[in-house]
Amino acid sequence: MPDIHHDPDQHLFTSGVDGGTAQLEYRQKDDVVAFVHTFVPEAARGRGVGEALVEAGLAFAREHGLRVIPQCPFVRHYVEAHPEAQDLLQ
Repeated sequence: MPDIHHDPDQHLFTSGVDGGTAQLEYRQKDDVVAFVHTFVPEAARGRGVGEALVEAGLAFAREHGLRVIPQCPFVRHYVEAHPEAQDLLQ
């Protein structure tokens, strides 16, 4: 499991990985969080880094009682494939 860091000031979840920094970018307004972009350097793809970032983002949303808008296609696909996360959807 990659080490995930949350930077609320920059609205990012990040992880240092082979090839650079993987990140999940979000926007938050009131009780809604929109996950807008996921990036994993090519050298680190296929190792579960993106999934770990999304899981951290969804855990953050759940912990803070936020509703989720999965604008990023990667996040949308993750939520569709994981029924246990669908209760977070706005």
